[in-house]
Amino acid sequence: MNRDGHLLIVGGGPAGLSTAQAYREAGGEGRVTMLTAEAHPPYRRPPLTKEYLRGEIPGDELRMQDDSWFRENGVTLRLSTAVSSLNPGEMSAELEGGERLYFDACVLATGSEPLRLPVPGADDPEVLLMRTIKDSERLRERVSAGTRAVVVGSGFIGCEAAASLSLRGAEVTMISLENTPQEERLGEKVGGHILSWIEAYGVKTRFGAPLSEIEPDNGGYLVKVEDDDPVAADTVLLGTGVKPRTRLAEEAGLEVAEGGIVADSSMRTSAPGVFAVGDISYAHNEAAGRPLHVEHWGEALNHGRVAGTVLAGGVAAWDVAPGFWSTIGAYTLKYVAWGEDWDDAHFTDHGGGAFTVHYGLEGVCVGVLTHERDEDYERGRELVESGAPLP
Repeated sequence: MNRDGHLLIVGGGPAGLSTAQAYREAGGEGRVTMLTAEAHPPYRRPPLTKEYLRGEIPGDELRMQDDSWFRENGVTLRLSTAVSSLNPGEMSAELEGGERLYFDACVLATGSEPLRLPVPGADDPEVLLMRTIKDSERLRERVSAGTRAVVVGSGFIGCEAAASLSLRGAEVTMISLENTPQEERLGEKVGGHILSWIEAYGVKTRFGAPLSEIEPDNGGYLVKVEDDDPVAADTVLLGTGVKPRTRLAEEAGLEVAEGGIVADSSMRTSAPGVFAVGDISYAHNEAAGRPLHVEHWGEALNHGRVAGTVLAGGVAAWDVAPGFWSTIGAYTLKYVAWGEDWDDAHFTDHGGGAFTVHYGLEGVCVGVLTHERDEDYERGRELVESGAPLP
């Protein structure tokens, strides 16, 4: 993009902000506009199920940049501004309300939205989801000492939130199809450790229990599962996965596959001048040698750094193994992997609760997960990215 051009960033999450930062840091001089549908400037989402939900940090600590950064770097941030359609042919975006913005390059960074299960009652707007500051605040307002909460789903969002709600003094029950948390993704042993952690916080569990209905009941809910008694709750939180927001790209005719917008390792999509970063991207990873769809906070930042650098005229490519951290109460897991496909797992118990798991596929190390073993996590990235044999 030339120095007089207009860079339009659609989305105010980590991928969008990282794009703007990298563009300026790499010497990009064009006009930059960032649009976010939320009423808040870019903020950190991970604390929403942890410190912020527990009331341990104020909202100001969530912000990724203060107002002065946007002023000093010439980035126009428009809050509560949603894009209704994208026209790559004429390089324009139409906003809700009819305003049209023209651009020389556009970065789509629209993120994901949480899913509601297709069971009766799950579409009740008072059955809560977790994605935004507002979601976390609504949950915090409703759940306190002596209240009853049901968390549906045993992914990391569900486990983090369940531990935090129990720490707030609530009576918490987790309901999940899995036999242990994250068993399919990380294996039975890791699932057993996570289960012991959440139960140590007083969370009751119903695993292997298909949800059948969420029924309103005297100002609360009866959460029904197959072949078991219902669970009474004052509040229900669904932590049952997310869906990338790819509607704009699909309606604009961009190539979409595997749930994401197809992009090369520089985050360029099939439409000239249009990039896709973060949760919505199905981008080629140079080190993996194939495209990957990743919904991790760290990769959103990595994608943005690549896109911003390229847009400023630099050279960059996505070439690192995806990784993430999850903190459940006082327990932190660190994980780096190419994906969820593995056929062998070597579990090492280091004592004192610390452990490391090396995941293999056809004898090659494709993932490493650690708890209280940071040196194994750092070394694990090298093993994964180099395609080393499974230790």
